[in-house]
Amino acid sequence: MTAAVRGLLLSAGLALIGYGLYGLLGDPYLTDPVDVLVWGFGGLVLHDGLWVPLLCLLGAFLVRGPVLRGGPVLRGGPVVAAAVTAVGLPAVLRAGDDGGNPSVLPLPYLRNWLLVLAATAGLALLVTLVGRWRRRRNPDVRRRAPRGDRS
Repeated sequence: MTAAVRGLLLSAGLALIGYGLYGLLGDPYLTDPVDVLVWGFGGLVLHDGLWVPLLCLLGAFLVRGPVLRGGPVLRGGPVVAAAVTAVGLPAVLRAGDDGGNPSVLPLPYLRNWLLVLAATAGLALLVTLVGRWRRRRNPDVRRRAPRGDRS
């Protein structure tokens, strides 16, 4: 990618971030902009201080661990699970707190969240096992070389 394209993409990204911040801080329903900054800083600390280290440790265990020796699919499964949890956990924690209006949170969110996590884990395990089975069945199939190592 050329420097001009990178500069253009960087400028467009910064313009969109600026527009988003302008809209956020100019929102009439926002009573205290400091609360938004605290919330954003808390999200940054939670992401970089908790989620990323935990997922890196889990990924390292899955790659080098004695049990699974997983590949990218088994490392990607926990990333998907973490994203689903980050999005769905507020609804799971608020289940039953409808404020007198049963249509606010009408679904069994805990059950559905657990089903999505189970489906994610099952699908990652299934894809990994099928890949191993195919490699054992056909030993001539080699793993693809990493992108930087094409000889």
